[in-house]
Amino acid sequence: MELSYWELKNWFTAVDYTIVGSGIVGLHAGLRLRERFPAAKILILEKGMLPQGASTKNAGFACFGSLSEIMEDLKTHSEEEVIQLIEKRWKGLQLLRKRVGDQEMDFRPHGGYELFLKDDDFGFNECVSKLPFINEILKPLFKADVFSKEVDRFRFENIQEYLIFNPFEAQIDTGNMMQELLKQAIAANILILNQQTVTSYSDAGNHVEIVLDDFSFKSKKILFATNGFAGSLTNGAVKPARAQVLITEPIQNLDIKGTFHLDRGYYYFRNIGDRILLGGGRNLDFETETTTEFGQTKIVQNKLEDLLKNVILPNQEFQIAHRWSGIMGVGNSKKPVVTQLSENVFCGVRLGGMGVAIGSLIGTELADIL
Repeated sequence: MELSYWELKNWFTAVDYTIVGSGIVGLHAGLRLRERFPAAKILILEKGMLPQGASTKNAGFACFGSLSEIMEDLKTHSEEEVIQLIEKRWKGLQLLRKRVGDQEMDFRPHGGYELFLKDDDFGFNECVSKLPFINEILKPLFKADVFSKEVDRFRFENIQEYLIFNPFEAQIDTGNMMQELLKQAIAANILILNQQTVTSYSDAGNHVEIVLDDFSFKSKKILFATNGFAGSLTNGAVKPARAQVLITEPIQNLDIKGTFHLDRGYYYFRNIGDRILLGGGRNLDFETETTTEFGQTKIVQNKLEDLLKNVILPNQEFQIAHRWSGIMGVGNSKKPVVTQLSENVFCGVRLGGMGVAIGSLIGTELADIL
């Protein structure tokens, strides 16, 4: 890369903080660093044309876990850990709303619903029986019951008669949210360079040497906010998880409003105006979906279309308008990894598929551990 004197001087000289990743975590880290260090030189490097992982590719759910998902977490985490996770997600959502603004990200508090398939009697009955207990442990945080049983009024088919309703869930416009965060970062004099891949780095004690494809520079500190792409940073504590998504063409007289979960959060759908966005299905083939490669597979796409046809939009004509995928960061624990890796190297990763909820908080925590 042949750089001019001006380029070297303005972008790559006397850099205080370099953030890798311009998603929700990276931008919140940058904005928080600017609050803490008004005169610092802050540079964000993004390997994609747009934020590459899931920040601009998610479904736009302002949620903190469906009832079946919370119960599943209780099987692998202590009660205290699960409550702390939900508290972090809830606080993260409030932080995001405060930072971005409800109007800017088209925040719509329609509530959330969980569906159970007709043949999932066990899952449905288990959730209904544990509902009072989950409400009880969450009451100190929400000051009200979170989950309740409601008759299906959306005319879904092949599901149990009742849905589980959560009034605290909402929809957001993911694109608007990220545009607003990028605007704020630029307004705060944070430099953002796209299509720049960090190929290696070394902590020299008083600075970090950062190597891009064909260029290197020095930065006092480096902060990784690369979530699903952080496997090598964390010795495998973070694994990538691909999420496949589709959206329909507009559907006449669509009477579905809200965010909806199915099968322990592995499937999720919502309306966007008069379209349906539907995603999930990585549990059909965990091995293939543990990847940093974007793309779709027949097994997942066929299942998504089957759910549209037989559960969500029965007896209705629909056309698929678009399909895409995003890369999340998961692991054996749902607890995010916010840590110092060496003297001048830090990371905030493993958002567990809850980036919208927890990303703002993790970015802030990442900036605050310096």
